[in-house]
Amino acid sequence: MGKINRILVPVDGSVNGCKAVDHAIFLAEKSNAKLDFIYVASSINKDIPSDIIFDRIWDKIPENIEVEKHVETGNIPRAILKIAGECNSDMIVMGSRGLGILKGALIGSVSQKVTEEAKCPVLVVK
Repeated sequence: MGKINRILVPVDGSVNGCKAVDHAIFLAEKSNAKLDFIYVASSINKDIPSDIIFDRIWDKIPENIEVEKHVETGNIPRAILKIAGECNSDMIVMGSRGLGILKGALIGSVSQKVTEEAKCPVLVVK
């Protein structure tokens, strides 16, 4: 793997999503990478405005890190992979997004689908 220039971070306001933000900021500081944050509005979180999520993140970002936010709708893994491709992401850092034992075994989790289909390394934070 070469130099990390862009890191995509899917955010949803969850505990593991917040941990992923912290890890991504750390990595961006060490590698001087740009951070792209994506919030995907779906049927699960359609009532949570993206500004609430992004405002909390922006307070954590050091001034020397370049950031951009993206808001998508629809299928969460597909939206994450789409933006990763459009941004030429070198890495995706995301919180573990499980569905529980039964649903996870039947249809898989978001982090599992992203990990399986991403064209760049994926760091899943728990």
